[in-house]
Amino acid sequence: MAKTFYWYPKCGTCRNAKKWLDQHEVAYNDVHIVENPPSRPELEKMIDASGLEIKKFFNTSGQKYRELGMKDKMKTASRDELLDLLASDGMLIKRPLMTDGNRVTVGFKEDEYEKAWL
Repeated sequence: MAKTFYWYPKCGTCRNAKKWLDQHEVAYNDVHIVENPPSRPELEKMIDASGLEIKKFFNTSGQKYRELGMKDKMKTASRDELLDLLASDGMLIKRPLMTDGNRVTVGFKEDEYEKAWL
C-alpha cells in the first residue's frame, strides 16, 4: 500500500523527515496536515495500528493544544471525545504522521524511520 506522509511545511521536524525520506528514496504521498487532516476513521485506524496511546498523537507543544486546555482535558475526556478533537484540527495532531495502512510513525526519529520505512 502507498505511504502517506502528513506534514506541515513550516514545521522543521517535518522538513527533516521529508528530507530523510527523499534521501532514502522512500516513495510517499505528502499531505498538508492542516489543509487535509486525516479523518476521524483514518485517525482511529492509525492509532489502533500504532499500538500507541491516543495522547501520543497530540501535538502537546502546539499553540492550539494550549488554547484548548488540552492538558486538563486529556485526563477526563473519553477516547471518542479525543478522536473528535484530533479530527477537528490538523494543528492538534503531532507531526509528521506517516502510515502505509499497517505501520504508523508519529513524529520523526531517524532510527524509527529506518525500522519502519526502509
